[in-house]
Amino acid sequence: MENIIDQVRIELRKNIDEKTQTTNQHFFKEKIKSYGVKVPAVNRISKEYFKRIDFKSKTEIFDLCEQLWQSGFIEESFIECHWSYFIHKMYEPGDFQLFEKWISEYVDNWASCDTLCNHTIGEFMEMYPEKVAKLKDLAKSPNRWMRRASSVSLIIPARKGKFLHEIIEIADILLLDKDDLVQKGYGWMLKAASEANQREIFDYVIKNKSVMPRTALRYAIEKMPEELKSKAMER
Repeated sequence: MENIIDQVRIELRKNIDEKTQTTNQHFFKEKIKSYGVKVPAVNRISKEYFKRIDFKSKTEIFDLCEQLWQSGFIEESFIECHWSYFIHKMYEPGDFQLFEKWISEYVDNWASCDTLCNHTIGEFMEMYPEKVAKLKDLAKSPNRWMRRASSVSLIIPARKGKFLHEIIEIADILLLDKDDLVQKGYGWMLKAASEANQREIFDYVIKNKSVMPRTALRYAIEKMPEELKSKAMER
């Protein structure tokens, strides 16, 4: 079989959109590498080419994912995130070490971080809840993307009411973080948790509102009723 990664890259180049190429950078503070392909086209390419490798072993697919990460292109990172999620039924407890490596070595923007963490790592945590404690280690990392990952990996489980105790612990670790992308990440985690545990999250915000960065606070209360928002925003 021809090199599937080469085929994916040819397809991405065929789908370059000049407007997307010029506007992509506007969404990021950091410099990103981008072909300039619209997200729906990336999603289509991801699904189409995964059909050509879905018979491969988990190790083989993870190796292909590694190649996609290594290019540094944001579109290839999205395809990697899709492929690693598509095989979630094959996940084993030891796979977290690889996911952590990907964040540490390759993630360089919030979109790649969130796409990997919301789906691949979020699903992994639901499958192996004993591994959620690992996220607390990420929250203490000097790497901003590891710290953001510690919270955004729990977005989907949080909406289902899961891991409330660990969510509070991670929020405590990140509470005074000065990085706005980390603040937005843990604020988003608290907002997601408020969908199933509104009272607990509201109480947490009220308890910490004197020190919680306003960015994180605003994210955390976004889905709450207006009267609770007003109380939380009081100086």
